[in-house]
Amino acid sequence: MRKFTIGQSARRAKVVTAEEIAFFAEYSGDNNPVHIDPEFAAKTRFKGVIAHGMIATVLMTAILGTELPGPGSVYLSQSIKFTAPVRPGDEITAEVTVKAWNAEKRIITVETRCFNQHSADVLTGEAVLLVDDLPA
Repeated sequence: MRKFTIGQSARRAKVVTAEEIAFFAEYSGDNNPVHIDPEFAAKTRFKGVIAHGMIATVLMTAILGTELPGPGSVYLSQSIKFTAPVRPGDEITAEVTVKAWNAEKRIITVETRCFNQHSADVLTGEAVLLVDDLPA
């Protein structure tokens, strides 16, 4: 049976590219020009192209599904607060930290955070997941 401790954490980092932003726009259908049109984006409050907010969240899902809590875990809920834009070329680090673990119900609550290469948070939140033990 897997066990988790309060404060246990995992991290994953990745540089966000313009190609990934374009792919996400195509895949999701979110073609908001603030994400894909440099001329349009230059006129916004962001003064340039920004990544879709969900691009940073996929780093968290990678951690949750493969590391902490890991294979067999399934989202019950996720809250997200976007705090700063992500731009092409930013290195984003996702971090999840165990906040609560209910071994009887097999439910884990983790704090979620993504920050850029300048240590500025780009999103914060919390996720709750069901955790199954898988046979070895």
